[in-house]
Amino acid sequence: MKRSVKVVSAIVASLLLIYFLLMIPAPSPTEPQLAAGNHPFAWNRDDLWNGLENNFREAKQANPSMREARLLNLIGIADSVLATIDRTHFPAQDSVFSTFLFNFFAMAPLVAASPLYVEWFNDYYIHARSSIKEQSHNWDIDSRDVRNTIYKLLYGTRAAVEEVLLQLPGMTFNPVMLVTEEPSATPAATIFGIPVHSGDLLVSRGGAVVSALISRGNDYPGNFSHVALIYVDDKTGIPYLVESHIEKGVAVSTAAQYVADKKLRFMVMRPRASLPQLIADSMIPQMAASWMYHEALVRHIPYDFKMESHNSSAMYCSEVGSTAYHRFGIDLWQAISTISSPGTVRLLHEFGVENFITMMPSDLEYDPQLAVVAEWRDPETLFKDHVYNAVMDVMLESADPAKEIKINPWMLPVARVVKGYSLILNLLNLEGPIPEGMSATQGLKNNTFEKHHEQIRTLSEEKARQFLKANGYIPPYWQMITMAEESLQEVGARL
Repeated sequence: MKRSVKVVSAIVASLLLIYFLLMIPAPSPTEPQLAAGNHPFAWNRDDLWNGLENNFREAKQANPSMREARLLNLIGIADSVLATIDRTHFPAQDSVFSTFLFNFFAMAPLVAASPLYVEWFNDYYIHARSSIKEQSHNWDIDSRDVRNTIYKLLYGTRAAVEEVLLQLPGMTFNPVMLVTEEPSATPAATIFGIPVHSGDLLVSRGGAVVSALISRGNDYPGNFSHVALIYVDDKTGIPYLVESHIEKGVAVSTAAQYVADKKLRFMVMRPRASLPQLIADSMIPQMAASWMYHEALVRHIPYDFKMESHNSSAMYCSEVGSTAYHRFGIDLWQAISTISSPGTVRLLHEFGVENFITMMPSDLEYDPQLAVVAEWRDPETLFKDHVYNAVMDVMLESADPAKEIKINPWMLPVARVVKGYSLILNLLNLEGPIPEGMSATQGLKNNTFEKHHEQIRTLSEEKARQFLKANGYIPPYWQMITMAEESLQEVGARL
């Protein structure tokens, strides 16, 4: 009996020793290196946004014929300005673009109150975006002023269009927006009802918190968090998606698997047929996609948490497309990404990111080598996308660059056991609960981060419902920012 007690005591003592050894914290991350001379873009136009909202309120109450007369006057100006842009190549800082953008914003609240003009507004937006992309072929995209201009034009007009769509009765609209019929010589297929070609890049946004972090944690906050490269087999015509996932690294998906993976939005981008490389060989997109497809099949390529753009031993999602095209002489992301907010840098660094001059998915839209072929957004989740973004923007804005994300130290031993289990699964080419390349500590920090986002998001959504009830319309994005700021203060979560 005494021997049994001793054995049990020894086992308990050993387990406690192991448990406390597993509680030893990991070393704090080394100090991240900031990108010198950069700073996050800021609109600083609160008066404009509030004025547009007031215009919408007034337009809803206005006499329909008077509202229409005002709108038709702005449409006349809009058509004239866009015709001017179509006729002449302008430098990015020409006043014609600020005139265009100011008039576009001025039309938005009137269109939101006049649903019959939404289709015209969408068509005008499609035409304008194609013209702006065409103009950007002659711009120095590395210039900060040029980058600010193209960001305001492309991101700003999309934001205005979506504010209009959110005010439509029942938010019913066609999710597919065909933009540019860019020619391609490579094999074709159809995804989400959109014609695509081998070598196209699908830039998308998922519904997870980490997707919001990737899309917004950038000097130019965007709408997209993931990039996939399309490969269409030239013999069978079957399309495949080559993409890098946090959970399993680079993998090949069928079109059905890609569609089944919940998307809030995505955009189809294609190398311009007029690129010198494609004039010399129009099949480069097919060769790039085929090479990456076969690379993904023959070797395991883990996810690159460090975001090292020039090391293909591991790849994050943007590297899949950039590495494939670089091999055939096309360097994507001419508008390279920078992350310079100290709070954002510190957060990303805690999750393993080491490079803050890199290639973010949203920034691919500003590469003048690429045409926007089509865009798709989910009507049922468009507002959810805006809420996630607003909460993330506020969390990043409030992030303390001097503090680490707190974790429950008593959970660290459990997380390390789970990580060990995950490593065994990874050796068997299976996904583990904690992604390959992410430590147990990082996994716990991610859980804390997601919990804070959920708490703030829940309060913000309730405030949005109260706003809708009181005002009769869905709160615009700038109101969602205010609600998220109030919710963060109520939760008391400072990251």
